[in-house]
Amino acid sequence: MATTFSGSMAMMAFVALIGPIARVAGLAPWQAGMAVSASGVMWMLGARPWGLASDRHGRRPVLLAGALGFTLSYWALCLMIDATLRWELPAGLAFLGLALGRALVGGTYAAIPAASGALIADRVPPERRAAAMALLGTGSGAGLVVGPALAALLAQYGLSVPLLFTAALPPLALLVLWRLVPAQPAQPRPPRKALPLWDARLRHPLLTGFTAMFSVAIAQVTIGFYALDRLGLAPDAAAEAAGTALMLVGLALVLSQALATRLRIAPARMIGLGTLVAAAGFGSVALVTQGWMLGACYFVAAAGMGWVFPAFSAMVANAVGPQEQGGAAGAAGAAQGLGMVLGPVAGSLLYMLGHSLPYLLVALMLLAVSLSMWARPAATMAAPGPR
Repeated sequence: MATTFSGSMAMMAFVALIGPIARVAGLAPWQAGMAVSASGVMWMLGARPWGLASDRHGRRPVLLAGALGFTLSYWALCLMIDATLRWELPAGLAFLGLALGRALVGGTYAAIPAASGALIADRVPPERRAAAMALLGTGSGAGLVVGPALAALLAQYGLSVPLLFTAALPPLALLVLWRLVPAQPAQPRPPRKALPLWDARLRHPLLTGFTAMFSVAIAQVTIGFYALDRLGLAPDAAAEAAGTALMLVGLALVLSQALATRLRIAPARMIGLGTLVAAAGFGSVALVTQGWMLGACYFVAAAGMGWVFPAFSAMVANAVGPQEQGGAAGAAGAAQGLGMVLGPVAGSLLYMLGHSLPYLLVALMLLAVSLSMWARPAATMAAPGPR
């Protein structure tokens, strides 16, 4: 939980600032979208190998390797942004540095959700996995609160200051992992089964995970520009508005996931309800004219997404056997990584055609996921019980 907290806090501070940073650095919206997408590309490519590696070598070594790589790559990204803003580097060089830095961040961070999800599946019975995933998600949600809040608070001192401040936390999370995640003694394991990425058991969950992350990525990459253009704010004020809205996102995630840990709702039903609420929240952004309205819409959307992500992870884990958990968690990460790749690009391109179009697309896609969950056989919608 400490690792997901520090990672989400660091990355969301970046997301809250990317619009104003891109504007000051002379980057076009599509370049900001491509820089954010670079993280998704490497997450997509790295999640499955990391998950399979955790099946072979254990969860702890993979978690430690991912946390160390994330720490070093995030430091490099922050220093690159600081240099860009301090010395007014050429736009082409700034774009290259942002894209490369985000790629390294995404590729290393991919190890953490893949190995964490497999570790939970190892230790938690199927009927409690959605609640356990939600508990893990509260760490991420807390990071989503603190990261944008810090961005909004510290942006007045310079756009690079929040990033440099958050860079202190990943090494602390690495230390926590080292101390608290026990080394597992060698044990005979069932033979590892090859798990095709498009395994029939995983198709619906993976499509759900892709759509969820695609939607979130669009909302992340467009919020700064939306505050600049639709609300007519200056770069510093836009960073503050985006940071406040994303802070409310984190608060909503913490509250909704805390509720999910106390409920016994089947993952499919939880997703059906969550995507319906999220679709309403994102769709309402098209009507926003003031900063508080933007924050309110993002709060509602995040309240729904707070049920979607843990339920999606539980659906993936419940679909496969014990010897396939690492591969399944990696496939889930790859699906989300693909959403992170395509979401920022699609969102930035649609934004250039119309400021509200990205949010309307997200609302329609989430509504389609909700309908697909309610159309599942009744047995899969029942509250889970012991196996």
